[in-house]
Amino acid sequence: MTLTATSTDAPRRTPSPASVTATTATAIAVADMIGIGVFTSLGFQVQTIQSGFSLIMLWVVGGIVALCGALSYAELGAAFQRSGGEYNFLARLYHPAIGFMAGWLSATVGFAAPIALAAMAFGSYFNGAIPGAPALILSLGITWLIALVHLSGINHSSVFHNATTILKVVLIVAFITLGLTFGTAQPLSFTPSASDFSIITGAPFAISLVFVMYAYSGWNASTYIIGEMHDPKRSVPRSLITATLIVLVLYVALNAVFLYTTPMTAMAGKIDIALIAGTHIFGDAGGRIVSGLICVGLISALSAMTWIGSRVTMVMGEDLAVLRIFATKTQKGVPAAAIWLQLAIVTVLLLTQSFEDVLNFTLFSLTLSSFVTVLGVIIARYTMPDLERPYRTWGYPLTPIVFLSVTGFMMYYLMVEKPVQSLAGLGVMFAGLVIYWISSKFETPAKHKKDA
Repeated sequence: MTLTATSTDAPRRTPSPASVTATTATAIAVADMIGIGVFTSLGFQVQTIQSGFSLIMLWVVGGIVALCGALSYAELGAAFQRSGGEYNFLARLYHPAIGFMAGWLSATVGFAAPIALAAMAFGSYFNGAIPGAPALILSLGITWLIALVHLSGINHSSVFHNATTILKVVLIVAFITLGLTFGTAQPLSFTPSASDFSIITGAPFAISLVFVMYAYSGWNASTYIIGEMHDPKRSVPRSLITATLIVLVLYVALNAVFLYTTPMTAMAGKIDIALIAGTHIFGDAGGRIVSGLICVGLISALSAMTWIGSRVTMVMGEDLAVLRIFATKTQKGVPAAAIWLQLAIVTVLLLTQSFEDVLNFTLFSLTLSSFVTVLGVIIARYTMPDLERPYRTWGYPLTPIVFLSVTGFMMYYLMVEKPVQSLAGLGVMFAGLVIYWISSKFETPAKHKKDA
């Protein structure tokens, strides 16, 4: 196998016995986005920004940037109808080796580290709701329980995931409603003032936007399961765009409630913003109420990452003989070996408590993968003019340019502030390139086409 340019032959693909609807795909993206980021970021933002309007605009701008990314990915997902996310897109747009580098990162730690972090947060918040509960055992237990649900079949996974995501959204809407109804208004204005323009164009706003974008990460979730989706030409764009808009509204409303009900001085520099706001709204029982809300929300987030992360490994197994075991599916269409591998990595990270370090050095590489993917939308318009595009990016070329500009700044910021971790993340990707090169000596490369 030689590292040649991408071919137009169809890749291997194992059909699934069940189809994922656009509703389920939307629920996966919503659940993947709404983790702990929105409940923890505001405390750092109010340290440098005290304008209510500018703080809300952070979440509006972040949502718009995420929407620009979703609109761009929607074009690729409708054209390249195969699971795998960036692994699939980059292999088609550039070269199979480039796709493998992104896929290797996702298959090893790109999803495992966030799953471990969310599981540990679940244990901690459960302990807050019910003092004395064993946090580590709860973290391991919820991770294994969700994995077993997904191993039971796609139909069971869909029902479980849709139910937990709907419950999450209902609880968040209830929290927003109750906060506006019973919370004590703070002396803070959300109308723009003359100073807001200078704030929005300043460095503190730009730096805070980096952390807001991490809270929005997951907007591309449904592109990892395209091969399991019903009518992907329509379902992929619908799920990406709808999910991002839903989360944008929820994020803006949540942060407005936090600011409306809680003094900035009480939130400044704190991580547990939701708990602090809950105490101000509901009194002493507020912390337990919010802890329970976050626990429920983390269940669907863990479910989303468990589902989509294993599909990257599955698709890579379809293309490379050395990973072929991970492509095998059960009679119910589940890539069991891929799920077990991901679960094993998460378990090790939880037991060794090393997931935060792993997460830190994957941030730059994951951002780079999405940057190069959206850049591919522009490149493909010139290099693949005859490609069938059932959906074309709305607002092109402005939408991809907006996304590229913001993510480009994020990568610059990460490289300046965390050079060692950023370079380590690149090292993981290049390790994938070495593995791809070694495997290329023993097999013929899988080939890619617009239709899977």
